[in-house]
Amino acid sequence: VAAAVTLAGVGSAGMASSPCGGGNFDCGLEIQTRSVEQTLIPLVSQITTLINHKDKLKKTEKTLRAIQRVGQAVSVAVGRFVAVGEAIAAENEDLKDEMGLACFEARRAGTAIAQLTDVSSLEQCEGDGRSTVFSDRTGMVKAARMLLSSVTKVLVLADCIVIKQIISSRNKVLVTLEQLERVSTFQEFVQIFSQFGNEMVEFAHLTGDRQNDLKDEKKRARMAAARAVLEKCTMMLLTASKTCLRHPDCESARINKEAVFQRMRLALEQVIEIVTDTRSGGEAKALPVSIYAGIKDFKVKVEGLRDSLYCVSCEAVAAQLEALMEKTEDFTDSAYTSHEQRETIIQLCQITRQETKQLINTWRHAQLLKAKEATDEMELSILKTCQSVGDLRRELHRVAVGRATELLKLHSDHLVLQALKASGGDGNLEAVADYAGTLTEHKEQLVETCRLLCHISGTEPLEITCIHAEETFRVIGPQIISAAQTLALHPTSKIAKENLDVFCEAWESQLCDMAILLKEINDVFEGRRGALIKPFSHKHLKTVKAAKLDAEEQTTIAKLGLELCLLTSDVDSEVERWDEQDHEMVRLCQIISSMAYSMYLFTRGEGLLKTTLDLFHQAEVRQRSFSLIGFLIESLQGAIKSNASPGKDGSIYY
Repeated sequence: VAAAVTLAGVGSAGMASSPCGGGNFDCGLEIQTRSVEQTLIPLVSQITTLINHKDKLKKTEKTLRAIQRVGQAVSVAVGRFVAVGEAIAAENEDLKDEMGLACFEARRAGTAIAQLTDVSSLEQCEGDGRSTVFSDRTGMVKAARMLLSSVTKVLVLADCIVIKQIISSRNKVLVTLEQLERVSTFQEFVQIFSQFGNEMVEFAHLTGDRQNDLKDEKKRARMAAARAVLEKCTMMLLTASKTCLRHPDCESARINKEAVFQRMRLALEQVIEIVTDTRSGGEAKALPVSIYAGIKDFKVKVEGLRDSLYCVSCEAVAAQLEALMEKTEDFTDSAYTSHEQRETIIQLCQITRQETKQLINTWRHAQLLKAKEATDEMELSILKTCQSVGDLRRELHRVAVGRATELLKLHSDHLVLQALKASGGDGNLEAVADYAGTLTEHKEQLVETCRLLCHISGTEPLEITCIHAEETFRVIGPQIISAAQTLALHPTSKIAKENLDVFCEAWESQLCDMAILLKEINDVFEGRRGALIKPFSHKHLKTVKAAKLDAEEQTTIAKLGLELCLLTSDVDSEVERWDEQDHEMVRLCQIISSMAYSMYLFTRGEGLLKTTLDLFHQAEVRQRSFSLIGFLIESLQGAIKSNASPGKDGSIYY
């Protein structure tokens, strides 16, 4: 594919002239997706075969037939390709002119290649005097250049349609999101949320396909983070909105709900920024430079002095080192860094400064001597400088990973979350306030630890995942507190309790993701290339070989999962109204609701159901429960017929 980019001029500022007599053709395109690259590979292979033949190729009948077959194959493939491109142009008015021009150029280039490779016999090749691949190599190169350029443009324009689909899907989600935010009745909310669920499933599939297709690792990581927010916020939106509808005058419930809607909007905007490669502010947001990246770049410059003493200035290296030392203050200024760790980091920084200063002295001396390469003394300084900065990186890694490991152990029992749930259920606002202070302190510790992990993560995708984890803890902490305050104000409210449970589960889930992130960072540090963190991974224990579901099957399962979740909420709301909570019917409804919710979690790769066998067993038990409820209903109907009596106002009493 690199050959295609070079040959066609794609991604460059230049222009590729048409071999077919047409004007200039703008090739300032950038291939951003794997699918476009993979589509170009066969074409690149065939054209490379035609262009890279030997100048003094032995013209046997076998060689001529082979060249003609390749030329014909290219021409036929281009014809089919152009037909699809023209059909796309006809269906998309805004791309019609550009796509039409690209298809026209591709067809002309394909025809030119077919003519140049029409060498079916030795007599024809040598006797008629017309241009062929043997006599007009320049013409073949020009035709190939135009073909690759125009085909690439068609592919990139077709990719624009995929982007339009994602934007359109996002817009539908935003409209429904605004409707959900304004609803005032539970019935209206249920109706709109069902539509919202379907739209979110469609958006999830489009963005998931896009994420897998992106070439850029940083964009894939950012897309994964944004999709994780949307995935988890969908359930939060459901319970937070229901809580607000049940308790419309509760300020903490309103704050809790608004935070969820705001976070979803930001995540939707981030997805669009990634797929369109633009930002709403007009400028790309650069990642803050981590200590790992700073050390890596510093070592490259220092080791580059072996090749050239004049490629960079002494002042630039000294300034870069100071910027690097300044970033270590995130470690030394932290209240959670021990005195011994702080002293070790400061000492290693001083050693690095000393070694770099010595390197600069020997470097300047070598420059004064007009040396063409590093002297032995300078070589020794380079080694010592790289060793000292490497020692600093190892210490920072040890401190950050050690801190994260301790925090994960500390929070593994979730005692603060349990205390908040218990205090809220008891209606104890004072206790909720106390535990909220403790949770806030834990949140600050986790946020700072994620920032330190970002410094030493080792790859840009892992840096992005650290930033996502930091933001998640920063946002969910206050949301848990507002949910707990709502429960304390309404301790008998089941929906307020469910809402608090959902936010606590999100906190626990993020702690699990942080443990995986920690392992990935260690893998990179130890030389094992870490895979990109999946914010919501499926960890089913499979006893049989898994079958890959197609997009339609995945959509069906996701929609059924959301419907189960919504029906569960409906059942819980209805059951809550019953006066006799120990009634057999109520108990069975609660069991079925719990099982349905477990099945919903299974569609997300979470919960207690781990295998499809577990799911089938749960469905069977649920079916038996439905049968029992049917029996109870028949019994109640019989009792109603035998005991019903009309009241004075015409109503029926039982």
